[in-house]
Amino acid sequence: MITKEATPLAPAPQAADPAPPRPKKHQRAWDEVPRWHIYLPLSIYLLFTLIPFYWILLFALRPSGSTSLVPWPMTFDHFEKVWTERSFGTYFENSVLVGVATLVMTTLVALAGGYALARFNFKVKRAFMLGLLCSQFVPGALLLVPLFEIFAELQMINSLTSVIIAETVFQLPLSIILISNFIKNVPYSLEEAAWVDGCNRFTAFRIVVLPLLRPGLIAVGSFAFVHSWNHFLFALMFLNNQDKQTIPVGLNTLMGADSVDLGALAAGGIIAAVPVVIVFAFIQKWLITGFSAGAVKG
Repeated sequence: MITKEATPLAPAPQAADPAPPRPKKHQRAWDEVPRWHIYLPLSIYLLFTLIPFYWILLFALRPSGSTSLVPWPMTFDHFEKVWTERSFGTYFENSVLVGVATLVMTTLVALAGGYALARFNFKVKRAFMLGLLCSQFVPGALLLVPLFEIFAELQMINSLTSVIIAETVFQLPLSIILISNFIKNVPYSLEEAAWVDGCNRFTAFRIVVLPLLRPGLIAVGSFAFVHSWNHFLFALMFLNNQDKQTIPVGLNTLMGADSVDLGALAAGGIIAAVPVVIVFAFIQKWLITGFSAGAVKG
């Protein structure tokens, strides 16, 4: 019997290796820009911002009558003059007292009001919120006459207490809104869990909620402090004696009707600006977090 030899099967064709991708031309995305497009405008803005500060330092540190663009030889006579002869030491103490007291009062009242708005429902809640928002459109100058009449009846004119109360009242609407929005971002279940563990409402708020409000409290407190530190109208209207005045009013006294002592005015401006710069340098990260978190509803 004749047998046929089995013919070997042909190997299956292997898939060809994929061709390497062709190099494509680099295309820049629309959201990518060259670095110099960012750095150049920022550098121009920074230069535009720093020139006034350099000009103030120049007048404050160079001798009187000098026209040099470099503060050399450097002198601190203008600082000594405004601190001793122009009573800026007293103005500084008064401003610190007003700023710290306004910070504490605004934070405490805004914390209580913000918690009430965030956690409780009542009939006039919407009307109250609308009133707070509308009060932001009222300029502080319109409050001078009614506040002056009230403080005069209470015999509080020429007292730092009147300025502290006026600054606190002026800061409360925005502070309450920010704090209430910040509290809304704290889960209500955290307080309920504390209640289950035996805490009352105040204890639960103090132990659970209050530590989470640190950025919001720092934002509200710093805003109140800076505004009261720089505010001019209330201190000018409610304080008459020189030993009761604050730094903004003290700066105004350096400008006479016929002449202005530029060196003393620049030194006084630096004394007024340095504390605010130091405060913002230490709290900037909490300040940004607080304002961003308190600006939205959770």
